[in-house]
Order: sequence, then C-alpha cells, then structure tokens
Amino acid sequence: MGWFDDRVALVTGASSGIGAALAREFAREGADVVLCARREERLEAVAKDVEAAGRKALVAGCDVRKDGDCERVVAAAIERFGKLDVVVANAGFGVVGRVDELALEDYRRQMEVNVFGVLRTFQAALPELKKSRGRFVVTGSVSGHVPLGNTSAYCMSKFAVRGWAEAAHDELARDGVTVTLVSPGFVETDIRRIDNQGKLREGARDPIPKWLRLSAEGAARAIVVAAADRKREVVLTVHGKAAVFAYRHFPWLVQGVLARAVGKKRSRAFKQDG
Repeated sequence: MGWFDDRVALVTGASSGIGAALAREFAREGADVVLCARREERLEAVAKDVEAAGRKALVAGCDVRKDGDCERVVAAAIERFGKLDVVVANAGFGVVGRVDELALEDYRRQMEVNVFGVLRTFQAALPELKKSRGRFVVTGSVSGHVPLGNTSAYCMSKFAVRGWAEAAHDELARDGVTVTLVSPGFVETDIRRIDNQGKLREGARDPIPKWLRLSAEGAARAIVVAAADRKREVVLTVHGKAAVFAYRHFPWLVQGVLARAVGKKRSRAFKQDG
C-alpha cells in the first residue's frame, strides 16, 4: 500500500529534475500523475516511467507564464481522472546577475515564472483541491530564507513564494486544503544550467560541487513524505538546514561566506559557459 493509492497528483515542471523525479515517486506511492511542462517530448519519457510503475499518466503541455494554460490542464485532468488530490507547483528557473546589471525585464521574467506561475497553478487547481481536501505543494528554495550574491531576482521570487505559502497555509486550513512549502538547498537539476532567458544550456557546467548536491530522487522522496504528512514547510539538505539556521542567528557571517563561495562563482560560471 502506498501513501497516495488511487490518488491523482499534478506536477508542473515535470520534464526534468525534481519534477520528473516527483512524478516517478508519486507513481511508486500509488498515484496517477498529470505531467505538465513546456517540453512535451521529455514528458513522454517520464510518462513511460509512471506507467512502468503500474499507474496512469496524462501528458499536458503547459506554460505557467500563460493565462489559461493551467485551467486547460486542470480541466483535462478532471476529464481523465475525475479529481485532483495533490498539486505541486514546481516549475521555475533562476535569473543570475548583479543588481546593477539586471534590467527590469529580468526581474519581471523571473517573477512571471516563479511567482505568478505558482499563482496560476494554484488558482486553477484550488476548486478541485477543496473538493478533495487535498494538498498544494510549492517548490521554494533555501534562497527564500538566505539571500545569495548575484541572485537578487531569484531570491526575491523565492522570498515572495515563501510569504505567500505561509499566508495561504493558514487561510486554507478551514477548507481542509494543506499548503506545503518545500525549500531545497542545492539539488542535482538543470536549474543552474538555464540562462536568464529560461533556456537550457546543454553544455553548461554546474558551478556547485557535486558533494553539495542532493539527488533529484532524494529531494522527491522527501517532498512526497512532506506532502503525505501535510507539513507546513520542509527544508532539504543538511547544508540547506544549516544555512537557514545560521542565517537566522548569524546573518552577517553567513552572508559573507555564501556571497564569496557561491554567488561570485555561479556568476562567473554562467559567463564562461556563454
């Protein structure tokens, strides 16, 4: 018996990384899965993994930046499965650059995906989640707790998501809908190989050392457990938890270390790979 036997889970950003791993993990726990992303060819491969686990998959091309796309996907999910029990707003990317280098459009592009993409997903799914007394999971970031150098746009978006999730959790409690914020540290995904336009750079290297990165599968497992337990928030990776704790008590020390060790290195890596 799985935690989500005969439930239906919808995952945005499901074509790679944490999203794809989540789809597989939900299937292993007994759920049928609605797979949402822009890259439908990659979703087809994930769908085969879901079906190999004995569950049904619905591939739904979706761009969370576009009004109406999420409503269309939810309607397709209800037509196919009749309900929604879990929705994971996972689509996102990171804009990199100094505050005096980024244009207003860079910030707008970042917020459109990472913040308004969450809201579009939420508003489309909420009526069905109220019916099922379901779960809405938001992929935030340790960067929503600890600001890093050269990532002001990304940090701003994740701080916003964190604040929204805290408020939504309390407001929806009486409706039986749980909002869970997941704040990962460094995870083995493509996010650091995506440029400021939201496009994947196939040859780009990840500037974060491998020993600091949690596998996407490990992250997905922790997220599914948090959703099953209806947690308010879960911070992933030992380093992520340590950073959140330390920044809360010693912000001056943590900010200095992280700005040098991560922010500058990440910015240089993108410039070199470009």
